[in-house]
Amino acid sequence: MPRLAANLSMLFTEVDFLDRFAAAAQAGFKGVEYLFPYDFDAEQIKQKLADNGLEQVLFNLPAGDWAAGERGIACHPDRVEEFQAGVDQAIAYAQVLGNRQINCLAGIQPEGVTAEAVEATFVANLKFAAEKLKQAGIKLVVEAINTRDIPGFFLNNTKQALAIRDAVGSDNLYLQYDIYHMQIMEGDLAPTIQANLQAINHIQLADNPGRHEPGTGEINYRFLFDFIDQQGYQGWIGCEYKPSTTTEAGLGWLKTHNQI
Repeated sequence: MPRLAANLSMLFTEVDFLDRFAAAAQAGFKGVEYLFPYDFDAEQIKQKLADNGLEQVLFNLPAGDWAAGERGIACHPDRVEEFQAGVDQAIAYAQVLGNRQINCLAGIQPEGVTAEAVEATFVANLKFAAEKLKQAGIKLVVEAINTRDIPGFFLNNTKQALAIRDAVGSDNLYLQYDIYHMQIMEGDLAPTIQANLQAINHIQLADNPGRHEPGTGEINYRFLFDFIDQQGYQGWIGCEYKPSTTTEAGLGWLKTHNQI
């Protein structure tokens, strides 16, 4: 079964963020990811990782004002300078935390801007980020997100993500394939993963509907985990789901799948 990382923005929210590292380790996880580290000192997080024997797997580039509903700025033509500064900030954190891959959220397409201008901005920003991260020994991934949860999100399916990747033309840009988002947008999960595995450097999961833990919805995770193993996937799968009740009560699926 693939390696599973706890997403600390979604799991163990019963305790404060810095206490979630210990909770994840106690539950048996060996790796962690989360949306953003920037509200905390990097050395604080590094110590939590070390204290609990955890590998830092992934976080996102700065994505604008998250609390106000922004979901990324990489496709916004008027915020290129802010985006570039965010790349530098992310690299600084990653180097302290030993983080080897960073996700870029495209963002919601801004009103009054043509699709062509938005795409050109996104491609240019990804070129910049991919090169800067490559120099730092960090891989860049980009994630398609469903437009039901985030209406207007610019990057929303695998075909589009692959086309953007081709337009960027960097050997340091990969896909982050989120099973939950892509079940909503396109389905056909196993064939899509199989066809594009060489481009996928990170996977995330949640069941559908509800975005809860595996086993609560329509996705056959027992089959999918075996299938991903058979394809030879070597990366992590981030558990980015909302527990149906409490995090601990919802962890039974891990034992069922013989992971922990």
